[in-house]
Amino acid sequence: MIIKSLSCRNFRNIEKTEIYPDGKMNVICGDNAQGKTNIIEAIWLFTGAKSFRTNKDSELLKFGEKKGEIEINYISGGIENTAKIEITDKKTAFFNGKKIGGAVSLAGKFKAFIFSPDDLSIVKAGPSVRRKFLNTAIGQLYPSYISLLKDYNRAVLQRNHIIKDFKYDGSLSVMLDVFEKELEEKGEKIVHTRKRFIKVLEEFLPEIYKGISSGKEKLEIKYNCSFEGEKLSELLKKRRSENMYTGTTDVGPHRDDLEFFINGSDVRSFGSQGQMRSVALSLKLAEGEVINKISGEYPVCLLDDVMSELDPARQNYILNHISERQSFLTCCDPTNTENLKQGKIFTVKKGDVI
Repeated sequence: MIIKSLSCRNFRNIEKTEIYPDGKMNVICGDNAQGKTNIIEAIWLFTGAKSFRTNKDSELLKFGEKKGEIEINYISGGIENTAKIEITDKKTAFFNGKKIGGAVSLAGKFKAFIFSPDDLSIVKAGPSVRRKFLNTAIGQLYPSYISLLKDYNRAVLQRNHIIKDFKYDGSLSVMLDVFEKELEEKGEKIVHTRKRFIKVLEEFLPEIYKGISSGKEKLEIKYNCSFEGEKLSELLKKRRSENMYTGTTDVGPHRDDLEFFINGSDVRSFGSQGQMRSVALSLKLAEGEVINKISGEYPVCLLDDVMSELDPARQNYILNHISERQSFLTCCDPTNTENLKQGKIFTVKKGDVI
């Protein structure tokens, strides 16, 4: 996966720009609030996922404008493609000149992974953030997983709605049987897909973390399934009496979690800030390796404001040891790129890219 050109018009603070990136490392330098992250965000939107900065499409538009667009020309599987997203109060996607629907329709056509300062929350925050990581990564590989997840989440909401009235009307048990069976069917598929993804992830994650930590520590990952060894529909039936008071469904893949261990110790409980940052970064780089192994090509690597938080050894690893894939990296301090051996450096000032 190689981007040959990227153009933006009326996107965030960018009025109009076009860049021709290097096939390997691309460093985007500039002071804060100049538009560095806007370049990263524009590329990320072509994965079909939501922005990692906002849920409102209108915020993607340059102030005062009613329409904007971003476009990439890229090579995937040896074939040159063009993808465009028009932005108004919503996002509309075009692929090779043809309108294909909303931006989510691009899922699977262009692949990338992103690491930003907020991704520290993968380790520090609650389970929902780690589930989001899994769902986003898997959705790029298997677009049908996105539909499966939507159907499952809809069934959870329907069960939650019914369970609230169950204590007043026992005849609702028939409807609960139907939705709980659907949750079991779809939930097992979700968990199976997640475990399969994690199994491949484990082939790369320890070695990547070893490189980032200079070989000093061992990282392990564990998937915690909330209904391991039980049929989900039977467990949900057992928990009806408890769930009807809370109005929630408290078991299923929407409650599962990931755990990380360094040298046997739980990172979330005992890890330092630096260890958590290194685990999160390793997880993202390993995601890229998984996508490459399953799809046959490396996704584009997007690293937003990661250099300032790393020591020189880790900075060198990022700059020069992920050379198999095209990468875009933002930073404020140009001295952080002094060890760059191959690639291009772009400077961003007030939305203009030089």
